[in-house]
This record gives sequence, structure tokens and C-alpha cells, in this order.
Amino acid sequence: MSIKAMDFSLRINPSICFTQNPPKPSSKLRFLTVRCSLPLTSDDAATGLAERPWKVADARLVLEDGSIWKAKSFGASGTQVGEVVFNTSLTGYQEILTDPSYAGQFVLMTNPHIGNTGVNFDDEESRQCFLAGLVIRSLSITTSNWRCAETLGDYLAERNIMGIYDVDTRAITRRLRQDGSLIGVLSTEQSRSDEELLEMSRSWDIVGIDLISGITCNAPYEWVDKTKSDWDFNSNGRDQETYRVVAYDFGIKHNILRRLASYGCKITVVPSTWPAAETLKVKPDGVLFSNGPGDPSAVPYAVETVKEILGKVPVFGICMGHQLLGQALGGKTFKMKFGHHGGNHPVCNLRNGRVEISAQNHNYAVDPASLPEGVEVTHVNLNDGSCAGLAYPALNVMSLQYHPEASPGPHDSDCAFREFIELMKSTKQAA
Repeated sequence: MSIKAMDFSLRINPSICFTQNPPKPSSKLRFLTVRCSLPLTSDDAATGLAERPWKVADARLVLEDGSIWKAKSFGASGTQVGEVVFNTSLTGYQEILTDPSYAGQFVLMTNPHIGNTGVNFDDEESRQCFLAGLVIRSLSITTSNWRCAETLGDYLAERNIMGIYDVDTRAITRRLRQDGSLIGVLSTEQSRSDEELLEMSRSWDIVGIDLISGITCNAPYEWVDKTKSDWDFNSNGRDQETYRVVAYDFGIKHNILRRLASYGCKITVVPSTWPAAETLKVKPDGVLFSNGPGDPSAVPYAVETVKEILGKVPVFGICMGHQLLGQALGGKTFKMKFGHHGGNHPVCNLRNGRVEISAQNHNYAVDPASLPEGVEVTHVNLNDGSCAGLAYPALNVMSLQYHPEASPGPHDSDCAFREFIELMKSTKQAA
């Protein structure tokens, strides 16, 4: 490869460059001449482009509305389609990456600076990353955390997850708030035209797709790990009695299981298709229906399982589990404009007037007007008034649309696990 040099000169007036002891004024201006030489390859010389010491835009995010966003890539390469949603959390990007509820979605972080704490292997919420890709404004070039095991870019590359940065996340967020969640295509492949990527975004839809079947466990297993003592924050006054809980894995997060175990539960996790009869056969004290991705109407088998268990044992639904309970009780669910994603959503507990700051991640909600008589709306989201919690005392049902186990926080709603324990305890005593 032949190398040539491109020279240029820069003339500088020292009097405007030095803030301390500047040269004395003179009738004649004196200039310093700085000469720079940039190497050019033969290919660059032919195109007139100089080699740059920084990364240039090599990726595109093409949205179904026709907008094209140039960006720089990190993590894996290739082409991927997904639904673009924005998350307003200031921290906890590793928990977000490993939250199974993000399957099929590109997560755009509104916090501009991401990656500065790296990643570690204690904070993962599931066995792998399930999201389709990560979109951020600024990728930290260094990591500074004592628990850091590797950089965010290396972590994503090892797990074949695409990421882009140096893109206007604020402008994209405004577009999503105005137009609603959009399907997009991430690509680092220059051979694909903008028109081809746009067609991909317009020919794929997340509505009606069963995303749960691809992330649930394959067989039942026992969970025993509790919240580590260094991180436990609500250990006073717990009942020493043990309660047997069957947890349906629709995309369950590890911290839900840790919190249940910390409150004295012996937990068996079962796949999403596990028959209700098999669950009832082990005579559990309670059943948990977990969080999970996508459209609750796309998993009618899960709704039927919930129906068969209702009234037999106390049940607790979280996120997707809340929506499945809503449908099983006779209500309807609907797709929200852009959903709730973030760790700073205010929720009001209508029973006691207490306001909780919550972590949320969902694109669907229960329509409270469709619920039958006797079902109580216990919590509402204070941002938009949507249903954030249900109870049906006659059938020992409780549910939350958000995440009471939130890791890294907030922890305002951790008391929901105590309420579930009390529900199982009172039902057991009344039997």
C-alpha cells in the first residue's frame, strides 16, 4: 500500500493563545507556524479522504416512519429488527439489558452517558440478554467501578447484541412520545440500502407475537438464592414460617425470586406452559405469575392457566402476570402509545394514599372499565392515570403492573412481597 502525506500549515497568534505572561504588544504581529502531516492511503488519496484517528458513523437506525439516523456501532454487527422504546432510568443499564421483558425491543436510554460503570456478573436479571439492541447518546470510553468485570461493548459483543451511540437520542425520544413506539431496523451492513431497511421495518410487527415461549425455562427448577446481606434493605420483622410458592416463568427476573426467598418462600419455577393441574398437585401456598415480554393477548394458553388456578390458592401477578390476571378475570388489555419504561414512575396506592416511586417496563395495560364487579383497582400511575395494581379479595388475588423487586431500585414497593406473604398466611390459617 502506497502512503503519501498531506501537509498543511496553521498560523497562530501567540498573544491570543497564552493566558499567563502573554507576549508584549508589538506593532508587528508574530505568528507560530505548526505543520501537520496526515498519512493517506492510495484508496483515500483517490477519494480525497484522509485517515481519521476517531471512529466514524458506520451504522444506521431506520424507523418505520421513514427517518434514518446515522450512528456509530459497538457490540455486535449485522442487521436486526425490533420495536424502539425509551427508558428514563438514570442507572441500572445492566439490569435492563438482562430483563427478559425487553425481548424484541431496542432500548433507547434517555440518560446520555452510558457504560461508565462497565458490567459485572452479580447484577444480571436473567441467564442472557434478550433485548434486540441498545441505543445510547454517549458511550463511556473508560470504566470506573470496583465491581467492573468488563466493558459494556465487550459484554454486548460476546452476547451478540447490537448497540449504537453518537445518535440524537433526545430527538428520537420526542418522536416516540409524539408518534408512539416505532418499529426500527439497526444495521451495520453497508450493502443494504436504506429502502431495503425501511421495508424490513414496515413488514414486521411485535403485536400478536408470542415472545414468552422463546424465553421461558425448559423445565421446572428450585430457586434458593436470597438477596445478599450486603444488599438486603428490608429484613426486619419477617415471618419465620416457610411458604411454598410456584412461580410461572413468563420472563421472570432473578431479583423477584431473591426477594421471595428472602421473605421465607420455598420456590419452584415452572415453564409458561406448565399445566395448572400439575401446579395444584404440589399444593402450593401461593402462585406467582411473573413479568414477561410482549402482548398478553398473544398467549391465550397462559390466560387459561391463570383461570384454572384462580380461587384455588392465593396468587400474585407482576407486570405480564398482572395483565394475564386482568384478562382471566374478564377484563381487557390494550397497547399503550409508548408504554412505561424507567425507574422513576410515580404510583399512588389508593388504599392508603401512599405514593411510591416505581420501576416499570411494559407496553400494555389493563382497561379498568372492562373489569367485572368486585375487582378493585388498588394502584394508579400518576403520570397518565393508568391501572397499576389490582385486587380481588374474594379469590385471594393481588397484582402490580410494575416491579416491586426493582434492582437497582427504587425499593418503595418491596412491601408488596410482605403483602403476598400475609395473603398466603391468612389463607392458610383460614383453611
